[in-house]
Amino acid sequence: MTAPVRTRTSADLIKAEEPVLAHNYHPLPVVVARAEGTWVEDVEGRRYLDMLAGYSALNFGHRHPALIEAAHRQLDLLTLTSRAFHNDKLAEFAERLAELTGLDMVLPMNTGAEAVESGIKVARKWAYEVKGVPADRATIVVAAENFHGRTTTIVSFSTDETARKGFGPFTPGFRIVPYNDLVALEAAVDETTAAVLLEPIQGEAGVVIPDQGYLTGVRELTRRKGCLFIADEIQSGLGRTGRTLAVEHEGVVPDVLLLGKALGGGIVPVSAVVARRDVLGVLRPGEHGSTFGGNPLAAAVGTAVLELLETGEFQRRATELGVVLRDGLADLVGKGVLGFRSRGLWAGVDIDPAVGTGREIGERLLREGVLVKDTHGSTIRLAPPLTITGEELTGALGALEKVLMQGV
Repeated sequence: MTAPVRTRTSADLIKAEEPVLAHNYHPLPVVVARAEGTWVEDVEGRRYLDMLAGYSALNFGHRHPALIEAAHRQLDLLTLTSRAFHNDKLAEFAERLAELTGLDMVLPMNTGAEAVESGIKVARKWAYEVKGVPADRATIVVAAENFHGRTTTIVSFSTDETARKGFGPFTPGFRIVPYNDLVALEAAVDETTAAVLLEPIQGEAGVVIPDQGYLTGVRELTRRKGCLFIADEIQSGLGRTGRTLAVEHEGVVPDVLLLGKALGGGIVPVSAVVARRDVLGVLRPGEHGSTFGGNPLAAAVGTAVLELLETGEFQRRATELGVVLRDGLADLVGKGVLGFRSRGLWAGVDIDPAVGTGREIGERLLREGVLVKDTHGSTIRLAPPLTITGEELTGALGALEKVLMQGV
């Protein structure tokens, strides 16, 4: 007679991962088994308020009913054809995404890093075919402290030594300038420049928001110099900052827009390069592709995401609750918080090292039933689902105040 299978505990599962999983992450010691809305449960049934939302991949919360329904409906019909054939969901997804962003054409991909890599390839091809840059001479200007992904090409222009060390030789063709510095940017752009690639708000760096007018200056400079402005909105886009796109805070329209994370609704990986027709039009059959990019399941879920954004509800919620977040954090300055930066429902909070590291604050908040993530040692990021209630947000801020006081 077979003995009953014992359910593994959180401790069991964490221990079981150690010998068989690559150690490329250092997660908090919580094992999530179920989730709905803004809340997750571990295998023992303990509940936690999710204040990270998968780095904005879960902008609409866990298992949003409209998104789950779209996925279920499509699972019963068709999941994958590859782009060797057309499918009946892709056209609507591309039409609605182009309309929402005010651009012309869509290149569907899967992950954010794929969108960035694709944007780089498109910019270089555009530089050779349209701008007339000599073959293999194109350059792309990027900002220090950027985070665009972890492929070998992308880490080639990272300034984070942890992301770079041990992964060379690196891909040439990139110039790094300080973020939020138009003078340095102008000095770096020349006749070989294909594009300027920037995050409108630097997420991994600690939610670093540039001065008002910086993005407008980038847009003006790239037009004047005859190169492309590529905005990486993979974390900042799709409602997070109170607008559909973070560039909208300055009324800027880039030439190329990179989207991901929330575009898949936390269900499937979906990313896209969205651009002007004369830019994406440089691609021809066989020059770039993805087996899963634009698959019908992804397109169905992505379309459902766009339907949610078209109502404007989530942008309004991020704006209104962003005031609650900002005011609550302002009250904590001098009480264990050295400073913070926020826009919409997104904040980087600098913790006083005397109170604890970002990791230690995350561990203390875990014990209070709140999930956050640290970055760069003493900073924590707050990016709750846009479905969070005012009461839940106030509760999370109260928990943060409590754990800060524990370190005083």
